[in-house]
Amino acid sequence: MCRLCDEGKPQDHASSNEQRWNSRRGFLKAGSAGTVAAGAMAMFHGPAAEAHDEREPEDSGQRGRRYVIRGGAVMSVDPKVGDFARADVLVEGKKIVAVGPNLNAGGAGEIDARGRIVMPGFVDTHHHLFETALRSFLADGLLLNYLDPGVTTQNYFEKILSTFAPVYRPQDVYISELFGSLSQLDAGVTTAHDISQIHHSPQHSDAAIQALKDSARRAVFGYFESAGGVPGNQYPADARRIKKRYFSSSDQLLSMSMGGEIYLPGYEAAWTIGRELGLPVAAHIVGTFGMRGEFDKLAAAGAFGPDNFFIHMTGMSDFAWQRARDAGVAVSLAVPIEMNMAHGTPPIIKALQLGFRPSLSTDVECTLTADLFTQMRTAMALQRMFVNANKLGETNMPPTQGLRLATTRDAIEWATLNGARDLRLDKKVGSLVPGKEADIIILDAEAINVAPLNHVPGAVVSLMDRTNVETVIVAGQVRKWKGRMKNVNLIRLRRELEDSRDYLFAQAGIPQNLFRAP
Repeated sequence: MCRLCDEGKPQDHASSNEQRWNSRRGFLKAGSAGTVAAGAMAMFHGPAAEAHDEREPEDSGQRGRRYVIRGGAVMSVDPKVGDFARADVLVEGKKIVAVGPNLNAGGAGEIDARGRIVMPGFVDTHHHLFETALRSFLADGLLLNYLDPGVTTQNYFEKILSTFAPVYRPQDVYISELFGSLSQLDAGVTTAHDISQIHHSPQHSDAAIQALKDSARRAVFGYFESAGGVPGNQYPADARRIKKRYFSSSDQLLSMSMGGEIYLPGYEAAWTIGRELGLPVAAHIVGTFGMRGEFDKLAAAGAFGPDNFFIHMTGMSDFAWQRARDAGVAVSLAVPIEMNMAHGTPPIIKALQLGFRPSLSTDVECTLTADLFTQMRTAMALQRMFVNANKLGETNMPPTQGLRLATTRDAIEWATLNGARDLRLDKKVGSLVPGKEADIIILDAEAINVAPLNHVPGAVVSLMDRTNVETVIVAGQVRKWKGRMKNVNLIRLRRELEDSRDYLFAQAGIPQNLFRAP
């Protein structure tokens, strides 16, 4: 072992001109002048990559401000616009002006996207942001307590919704919603449907909305119940106040949906109010929670409409599926969570066979990560597993007639345009089309986990993770620049989140045990 070599100062340790392999050090050494060793060391101590250190565009997202994203591999997710091995995206204010090669930007500022992939931001159609302080707590848990005797004390309904949720203060709601939103922006998720089940008071609701606003991301605020039924909650009637105060304009980053869980007594009132206010009406539909009978009744009564947004859809009857399809219902799948927490087999085959265009969702970070790379890979792998198993003659598989193998391009559409469509935002975002708002992510395709780039959709779905998300733009405004979140004091916010976590555990009477058994 040589200290000077370890410090990047190669030494000639050979006694002859013979080149020899040093099995311990792992490189070829040359005795004559140390040329091979020096070359090897140069590989490890030279420039890491071509510099992309230009300054970010000033006043991005402001009216009249222009910049061009120059020279990237552009995946528009729109068949009319198409894809380009090398092209530009011109942004003015909050909107996309043009997409194509060699755009004349008229002296606009530039973002160098050479060696990068430029594509629409990801859309997460179902995420419980208020649970951010409880990340990983239920990593080994299940949905309900009767599903496995080995994890009866670590189930979602008992621990998260019935024990932790009721003790949340408005400030706990705020920091979890804000920190979780910023974390998703960091991972390229520019839009989320926040399924917010923490409405113990109007102050809790206001805190959730304020956090979404302060994150400067695009979001649909889902006004769901007060988990645990905290006395004094004003769900669902407070939806009228919320809609009037916060969502009277459609020209903003935030919009609203109405939650109406069919397993809760009196859910019909929530559906009525939601439709009165012109809001999408959303619900978790889970067979293992005993919803099939009630869902069939709604289907038979013709209660479904294009304003319905159903999550999971596990264990439902063919009859109800067909009625949902005929009504134009949107379906969101959270495949990794559904497989882990015993919601039932993710119905990706049923959805695709019936012509649904499913969107993807992350669900709960108390169990799994909230990035869309994980969602795309898992959903695509499950679909291909079923199709391949039937081709191989395996038994007890759901029939997959008429379905081809899902591709990485399909997975990207599930995670972008389909999500925007399900959230009624496809006229604004979901694809890179002139006239749409500029929700754009720039992904590093020169990184060590991706290079060399050979196939753009394949690189995004099969190789990338949140570390490849270099720049994130929402409505034209740069929110993450060259790997760093902008205008965010993460140290302070993390401390606030940790303080909130400590309070929640103490009030819930649950010990903080970092190595507990399931």
